[in-house]
Amino acid sequence: MVWFETILVVLTLLTGVVWLADKLFLAKRRQARGGLLDEEPVLVDYSRAFFPVLAVVLVLRSFIAEPYKIPSSSMMPNLLIGDFILVNKFSYGLRLPITNQKVVALGEPARGDVVVFKPPHDPKNNWIKRVIGLPGDRIGFHGDTVSVNGQPLAYQKLGDYVGKGSGAGETGASLLKEELPGRPHTVLEWLGSARPEGQGEWVVPPGHYFVMGDNRDNSEDSRFWTQTHFLPEENLRGKAFLVWLNCEGWVCKNGFDASRIGNGIE
Repeated sequence: MVWFETILVVLTLLTGVVWLADKLFLAKRRQARGGLLDEEPVLVDYSRAFFPVLAVVLVLRSFIAEPYKIPSSSMMPNLLIGDFILVNKFSYGLRLPITNQKVVALGEPARGDVVVFKPPHDPKNNWIKRVIGLPGDRIGFHGDTVSVNGQPLAYQKLGDYVGKGSGAGETGASLLKEELPGRPHTVLEWLGSARPEGQGEWVVPPGHYFVMGDNRDNSEDSRFWTQTHFLPEENLRGKAFLVWLNCEGWVCKNGFDASRIGNGIE
């Protein structure tokens, strides 16, 4: 959330400036007037106490790992509503908080990565999908089948999905293993019910990616974006890699699933 990042950056800067100003100038003036060094103004006292904590949180959240909560079913069966995940912030380069501008290039998304990003038509919010198409790829979706550069992907039916909690509505969907090159993974599909407006072929331009949700019939992804079907590289936030908690609602009104804790994101 941009507002949280903004508040965190502002508070870190303010407390840091107050603490540094006191360290370099104000404390010496108090001492010169005969005051005791431990007689600090309240603002200085709080700034000195909170600045290290805020600075550590800012660095960790901006450059190491950031937590997110899954709000929808678009990535079922691999990510469930209420999953709390961690996102690696340096997989695709170090980026400045708030602006998301890349300052150090460290890597690029691979096919099959689960990524958090700001969609071009909804830049105030973070979304999560899987990278299906890389720059230069020709991606097709016809019927219930994805194709990459003219080659339809192979699918293996693993059974019928049984949902729970807020995902119970997906019970009965086909649980399939999709043989995406380099990253086989499971998907959900109601076979034979693909939305006609999501059918077609797209060539991914340089510096962009084609992303899809694993819940193929319940995901607003690149297939349906009208302004552009592609995710710009500069909108990436990071790579999702771990589920650290599952809890639906602020007070876990539907309980939590302990079996989700520590699951890697494939």
